[in-house]
Amino acid sequence: MIHTAITDLLYGFTVALEPHNLMWCFVGVLVGNMVGVLPGMGPLATISILLPLTFGMKAVPAILMLAGILYGGQYGGAICSILLNLPCHPPHAVTCLDGFPMTKQGRGGVALGVTVIASFIGASWGITEMIFLSPLLVKAALQFGPAEVCSLMLLGLLAGSTLARGSPLKGVAMTLIGLFLGSVGTDLETGSERFTFGMTELDDGIELIALALGLFGIAEFMSSVNQVAPINTRYTHVRLRDMRPSLADLKKAFFPMWRGTIVGSLCSLIPGTGPTIASFVAYAAEKKVSKTPEKFGTGMLEGVVCPEAATHSSIQGDFIPTMSLGIPGDAVMALLLGALMIQGIVPGPQLISQHPDIFWGLVASFWIGNIILVILNVPLIGIWCKMLAIPYRFLYPSAMFFVCIGVYAANNDFFQVGEVAVLGLVGYVLLRLGFHPAPVVLGFVLGPRFEENFRRAMLISRGDFSVFVTRPISAVFVGMCVILVGTQIYVRLRAKGPAKNDTGHTDASPPITQQMAPQRIPVTPAE
Repeated sequence: MIHTAITDLLYGFTVALEPHNLMWCFVGVLVGNMVGVLPGMGPLATISILLPLTFGMKAVPAILMLAGILYGGQYGGAICSILLNLPCHPPHAVTCLDGFPMTKQGRGGVALGVTVIASFIGASWGITEMIFLSPLLVKAALQFGPAEVCSLMLLGLLAGSTLARGSPLKGVAMTLIGLFLGSVGTDLETGSERFTFGMTELDDGIELIALALGLFGIAEFMSSVNQVAPINTRYTHVRLRDMRPSLADLKKAFFPMWRGTIVGSLCSLIPGTGPTIASFVAYAAEKKVSKTPEKFGTGMLEGVVCPEAATHSSIQGDFIPTMSLGIPGDAVMALLLGALMIQGIVPGPQLISQHPDIFWGLVASFWIGNIILVILNVPLIGIWCKMLAIPYRFLYPSAMFFVCIGVYAANNDFFQVGEVAVLGLVGYVLLRLGFHPAPVVLGFVLGPRFEENFRRAMLISRGDFSVFVTRPISAVFVGMCVILVGTQIYVRLRAKGPAKNDTGHTDASPPITQQMAPQRIPVTPAE
């Protein structure tokens, strides 16, 4: 097995090192790093804006570029969190707790330097995990029938909605909206039109690009357009020599780095968790095992490297269920899944055997891209710090320009421009009401495949719903769905009645996210 994996990986490097593939990988990580540094921009919005660009590209360079934007954005996001106390992306919110105090102590450069090392180690572990676990998952998935696939997708939908930020009920509601939007168009089995309201332009359904640009382009711009306060760049003057950690710093960061990596890799195997939950779990676990937990939040190096390693390990590991099973863990993975579908490629158990150039080229590009990111982050830290001061009044109009150009250039269709406008207004209203629209994409992408496999299971079983619990693998997934929902209900009920301490007062200590005091937190979609 090891020999086969090494052979396949070497083939992947031959694909990834082809000049045009290498160029698009570099473009992806460079753009990702830039948008990661810019406050308010994120991989989700950037991938949505650049998705039309992939229409004229081949599948391999397209997926290499989009994946590079994803993990490149996480490198840049750490800079903003450590130097500005500004968690521009949800996975880096916990990094602010110790990262910014280190910056105020004059050790911001050390925090950035060790973060680069931790990020690379976490990503390398996640890539190795993908190399050896994905083929095993594929072998198991080849035994799946329609009932098993349907139950697995149900687990992914529930996990993606109930484990997202905010209320689980709101997450479920957003997923249901995505399922509804995915059902718009012509039914492939019956040929009847569904929810088109007589508009022939909707016969082929709502376009993924219109949905993504509306929810994460227009809506994001409308939510952040009033944020005109200047950013405090007092602590952003970091030089290259400031990033060199001492031997004592490396020793202190070694074990927390690996503990965070392991936590992130384990979280990535659970559909719907994503890097945000991985970073918070890693921080909480590190605080538990620390001999000085009371010092966390005052500038502990362990509180920076542990969640950052978990974030990057989780991001690389999230590709395992996405590519091998076709089950995206979050909205960004759902967009990558949609990008492959636009190319006529359906991710799943057959992907590795039918399109080895895509799978193994992507795996090899992860290592190449992460090495490029280390090279970019270390010597160019001065440029990234200067980019932190770009005001919103310049940033978002330019983003809106690319949104409009991209959606029209996709099919030269003004109707899709109208779709983007309507979905953008809907997304803005949802954001204002506290409904994060990220689960909508998850439901939109998985909905048609869930419906297709549900119908097949019903036809094979002649309408017998017990097929989902009589087949062992399907029953396991259904049981996990029940446990997930039951856990959420238990947590909600327990939260309504806080326990009393010895003095008779309720223990109402604020959660970890409320202990931060960032200078400005722009509204960003869940990643």
